[in-house]
Amino acid sequence: VQFVESGGGLVQPGGSLKLSCTPSTPVFVLFDMSWWRQAPGKQRELVASIRSDGITDYADSVKGRFTISRDEAETGVYLQMNILELEDTAVYYCNRGAGVALEDWGQGTQVTVST
Repeated sequence: VQFVESGGGLVQPGGSLKLSCTPSTPVFVLFDMSWWRQAPGKQRELVASIRSDGITDYADSVKGRFTISRDEAETGVYLQMNILELEDTAVYYCNRGAGVALEDWGQGTQVTVST
């Protein structure tokens, strides 16, 4: 299964964005899912994960600012990002797995935080 990320854009510091992640083909299995990001010149890092039982986990750098969630149909995963900081600028990806990436990476969605 591949996933398609969307919702990125340009935002000022302190602003908000909501990213969406949907499967490229219909799936009806409740996966563990994670959001990752890769900033220029840096390694890809785990941002947030949500298990099939709803348990969530976050990187320390985004705790209290980002929220990972699923839709009611459980076919999409979202990342609500609030109080964005310059350091949040990156390409954001979603993938199957809680803390691990089990599928090929998609295109990602660019988030740019800038004045």
